[in-house]
Amino acid sequence: MTQDILNSLKGIEAELIRIRRDIHKHPETAFEEVRTADLVAAKLTEWGIPVHRGLAKTGVVGTLHGSGNEGGRSIGLRADMDALNLLERNTFDYASVHKGKMHACGHDGHTAMLLGAARYLSEHRNFNGTLHFIFQPAEEGEGGARVMIEEGLFDQFPCDAVYGMHNMPGLPLGQFAIRPGSMMAASDTWTVVFRGTGGHGAMPHMGTDPTQPTAAFVTATQNIIGRNVSPQHAAVLSVGHIAAGSYGSPNVIPAEVTVRGTARSYTPADRDLLERRLGEAARGIAAAHGCTVEYHYLRRYPPLVNASAQTEIALRAAAATVGVDKVDGDVERLTGAEDFAFMLEKKPGAYILLGNGGSVEDGSCHYVHTPHYDFNDQALVTGVAYWVNLVAEELGTR
Repeated sequence: MTQDILNSLKGIEAELIRIRRDIHKHPETAFEEVRTADLVAAKLTEWGIPVHRGLAKTGVVGTLHGSGNEGGRSIGLRADMDALNLLERNTFDYASVHKGKMHACGHDGHTAMLLGAARYLSEHRNFNGTLHFIFQPAEEGEGGARVMIEEGLFDQFPCDAVYGMHNMPGLPLGQFAIRPGSMMAASDTWTVVFRGTGGHGAMPHMGTDPTQPTAAFVTATQNIIGRNVSPQHAAVLSVGHIAAGSYGSPNVIPAEVTVRGTARSYTPADRDLLERRLGEAARGIAAAHGCTVEYHYLRRYPPLVNASAQTEIALRAAAATVGVDKVDGDVERLTGAEDFAFMLEKKPGAYILLGNGGSVEDGSCHYVHTPHYDFNDQALVTGVAYWVNLVAEELGTR
């Protein structure tokens, strides 16, 4: 990163911190990011960037043309805007004013960094082609990226490539991490309902007990991982919810037990395998215990897969920002999921991690989705510089 770019970005750092903390203080959850979208649209308009609003209810897209359009390439830069339904435990002066809602994943920082890039690039249009700044709602479990695509994102704003970025607590401040190919897992939800007759707890032989196949099924989920998924692959099945009976009636065998969980995988074949084997296990175990079963498998987010060419471009941009020794180009895959994967299914692109600093192990930072998490403002300028250098790598400079 050249010194003049760094100096320019340092000059807007205070404003970016104000923006980030303002968004943090006023968190909005999926498809309700009205105030945040208003702020984003107002800033883009202030900087002379035409704005389109309304995709996925609260989505905002700003379009900026370079001073040279040779080649006509266009790229999309995406930031997510939504917060989580979580009670914040921080006590600083910009903590959430909306009880039960919190920016616990750093989307406030992501939005501020992309706004910083939009401001800088609007003042330095020395690139060829077109930029689309994509401010997306509802990343947290509601698939806002998918909705934006379904409502015409890439039809209205054609992109030859798309890029995303996410902060990572525990990754040192001023460092980046990425990998080509699958980088984050598919995220699916499954539900199994075992049904019997229930009965008196003292006379179990008088009925059919759905708690027994439930217990066997929970164990069987890990047999699927250990005996059906290739040892060369990675996958996860976890039970997150079990509901049955009444706390006040422990002597009653319930007639129905509901089990819900998550499935994580990296390949289409393994995703198909998990869906099939969960159903087979549930049906077989239910039959063996004289019960019936209802099974549902919901495919939510696909695996996030970085394209090789765009990963190389992202690596060069990161190296230009912080130096090659601070960029990990072969980071371990994450079992977390990201709906930017929907965009990468439609367009080649790359998703990179930005260090948020600290250590989760020694308590010097808090991980995302926890009540004491906070985005590190010291990462803002680094993130903006990455976007600027990425544009230079993708669209060149004049």
